[in-house]
Amino acid sequence: MSSNSPSSTAPPTPPQRKTVFRPFKLTSRRSTRKSDGLALLIEAAEAATAAGEFAPFPYIKVACGTFVTLLKAVENVRRNREDLKELCEKIKEIVDILQAQVSVNGETIAMRLEDVCKEFERFLQEMLVAVARMQAETEGFRGQIRGFIKSSSISAEIVGYDKRIQELISNINLITGIDTNFRAIKMESTLNALHAMISPNLSSARVPQNINNCPPATRIFQGRKKILAKMQDYFAQGPGQQHIYVLHGLGGTGKTQIALRFIQDFSYFINVFFLDASTIETIDTGFKNIARLRNTGNSSNDALTWLISKREDWLVFFDNADDPKLDLSRFLPACNHGNIIITTRNPGLRVYGTASQVSDMEEEDAVSLLLKCAAPEPLPTNKESAAEIVKALWYLPLAIIQAGTFIARSGALDRYLALYSSNSDKLMKERHAQHPSDYTWTVYTTWKISFDHLSASAAMFLQLCSFLHRNGISEEIFSRAANYNFPSLGPSKEELRQPLEFLSQFRGPNGEWDTLAFLEVTNEIVSYSLATFAPKQKTFSIHPLVHQWSRDTLPDPESIYHIIHSILGMSIQGIPAIHSQIASLKLLPHVNAVMKVKDYLAPDFTSSYGLLYLWAHRHQEAKVLKISALEKHRTLKGHDELDTLHLMHNLGVTYTKLGELKQAEELQSVVLERRGAILGRDHPETLTAMYNLAVTYRKLGWPKKAEELELLVVEKRRAILGEDHPETLDAMYSLAITYWRLGQLQKAEELGVVVVEKRTIILGDHHPDTLTVMHNLAITYNDLGQPQKAEELAFVVVKKRTVILGEDHPKTLDAMHNLALIYAKLGQFQKAVELGLVVVQKRSIILGVNHLDTLLAMGNLAATYRNLSQFEHAERIQTEVMNQFRIILGDEHPHTIVSICSLALTYRALGKVAKAEKLEESLHTNH
Repeated sequence: MSSNSPSSTAPPTPPQRKTVFRPFKLTSRRSTRKSDGLALLIEAAEAATAAGEFAPFPYIKVACGTFVTLLKAVENVRRNREDLKELCEKIKEIVDILQAQVSVNGETIAMRLEDVCKEFERFLQEMLVAVARMQAETEGFRGQIRGFIKSSSISAEIVGYDKRIQELISNINLITGIDTNFRAIKMESTLNALHAMISPNLSSARVPQNINNCPPATRIFQGRKKILAKMQDYFAQGPGQQHIYVLHGLGGTGKTQIALRFIQDFSYFINVFFLDASTIETIDTGFKNIARLRNTGNSSNDALTWLISKREDWLVFFDNADDPKLDLSRFLPACNHGNIIITTRNPGLRVYGTASQVSDMEEEDAVSLLLKCAAPEPLPTNKESAAEIVKALWYLPLAIIQAGTFIARSGALDRYLALYSSNSDKLMKERHAQHPSDYTWTVYTTWKISFDHLSASAAMFLQLCSFLHRNGISEEIFSRAANYNFPSLGPSKEELRQPLEFLSQFRGPNGEWDTLAFLEVTNEIVSYSLATFAPKQKTFSIHPLVHQWSRDTLPDPESIYHIIHSILGMSIQGIPAIHSQIASLKLLPHVNAVMKVKDYLAPDFTSSYGLLYLWAHRHQEAKVLKISALEKHRTLKGHDELDTLHLMHNLGVTYTKLGELKQAEELQSVVLERRGAILGRDHPETLTAMYNLAVTYRKLGWPKKAEELELLVVEKRRAILGEDHPETLDAMYSLAITYWRLGQLQKAEELGVVVVEKRTIILGDHHPDTLTVMHNLAITYNDLGQPQKAEELAFVVVKKRTVILGEDHPKTLDAMHNLALIYAKLGQFQKAVELGLVVVQKRSIILGVNHLDTLLAMGNLAATYRNLSQFEHAERIQTEVMNQFRIILGDEHPHTIVSICSLALTYRALGKVAKAEKLEESLHTNH
């Protein structure tokens, strides 16, 4: 039943009239109008409007009548006549097609053309307005069009009038089912005859032709406006030069469709030649076809010679030039004219011309594409559901089309994400018969085709990377692992046989790391866009869906996991202590990714992974792994074995970092005693145990005990290692902090200045260890009553740590906390509150609300609130801090005592004198 009819009875079908196609009929009589070709166009358009074929179909008749009006408007333009006439000739092709279709097929096709004819009529109305505006322009219309193309507004105006014409032609073709090549061939003789009748000088007019089966863009094409605008700007540049544009990117991103859309919308080219560039043979066949079609011979060279001889704007489209071994240069016409588009997965082809990397879609376009493919029942939640789906699919066009096809068949828009989370492999392999795109491969198939071309080494590397984080994959990870030294705590050579075999291919004759061999493998992967390389960072990245696919399709995931887990553990062992903080930031995402796969590590790199978490200030994860490593080793080797003591020492340091100071002190005291007995009091490992126990003493509120140990460590390290050794400087730095705790600020400053100067010379002023000493020197300056000096230094530390470590790193938050204290000392309380709140919020998330560092930041924030007379805020925070310090540290700890005094002051400010006195009495009672 017709949607426009209230009755269920269909109206009788009028009898079909057999008609014969009659194109614009041009009379030979002399026209009374100006004889520059426009007169003949007008007469032909008027004749078509009055023709009997269009009479029963007013929407076609009205559109043709508007075209007549447009032609007459153009006729009255004094300037730009030729330029506007050229555009009208292109519009005329639409009327030609309409007349041909209605003449041959009558009402059957005319009814289906109603919407597109109305769209055509609206376009013509817009053109009428544009012609009136252009009359005032001083430059030619062609120049104006190019101006539009070069401007950003072209995207907002549907990329120009040429684009609109081609869209209308494509829509008519889709509706009528015309074969594009058949239409081009059939219409060519009619159009050329018409042009010759209008003017003998128009024989070279730009009449777009589709040669070698260049298909139209898919009807579901969406977005890509920035790339299309860039291409249009590029190809609109002046004549006298050859234009080559390369669209490169991962398979499934829509490179071919972008090129087809551009060809369809940008009708500047006279001839378009489509070539399958997947192999040398297909390119050769394509060029032979061009030679035969143009009657210039039957070889590739004949076609190239013909292209070189033709000065008009032809376009050769090399599609799917993906093979890295393909030498495309031999097929590029050796001339300074013509146009070439290349689509490829190989970014190396960028050398041929201007390029755009085709990656994921904008979210709005991706949502539109999904809904267009899925055709769901209209619901207000559709866009929201679609947005979640395209996000999960990482905005990859082919994945979105596949998802849309599945949803269209199953109606599962609101359930797709749940299905995808447990069936991603199956859904990404499936291609339904009613797929709305001409692309014959699924997401996973298109990548497998590239994967199958990789060498065994490159394929293995990509599979190994599927267990790492998809970003930040560096050569350094593998080169450090290749130089693994087999410490006594690590796995044996036999346990590491597989990773060692893989790494051996990157080692030279003398065992040195071979960067060239590594690059040969990684370049293979990059050449198929299965990974991208960032030269500045020197790291590789893998698209999230490729990353998932490469793991989903592993034939032996257990073996691959074993190798990459071992390589990471071996790499951690090779990190010099001086570079531990930076290296840990780079490796942490990869360690996290591997740890998510399994909660046990075999071969046993538990200790290595725990050490990395400690360096990265992920102390809770470090603690779990270090306890596990220690328990295993105690069982195997006993309590007093040196490796066991090493693990005990690392666990003690972790306890200190976590603020679990009593456990830390107990463990570190045992380690110091046993190392002293086995190795001697002057052994470097004994001194390291002494140094870390001193740090724990200081944090426990025993600075005098800490000073005794630290003086001894500084003295012995100076004698054994030298004044400038990093471990000597560490001990001096720690002693400076202890002096600060003891209130000996002058000593703290003097020692701090020495260490800053030496570390700056040895490590540089951006090294994390240099910044650590600068941070503590700023604290000392603040307490010495030099807040201006302190602020200057603290601000530098915050800035540099943010850049080097990131704004959420615990060390960066330490620096921000210190700067907040300095602002308070300077009386800049609002700045202090703003920065203090950031520190408290981030430490609560990263370290936990009951971590000592979080509680200290809360206490200082409360003090700032009290300075701002916001006593209620201060009371609430200080009460929580005091209670937690009492639980964690006890009533005797300096932090607890300070928190009690601070809360008592706030009570007095609030007039709660009785509560203040009760707290103050508790202090006297405890002491």
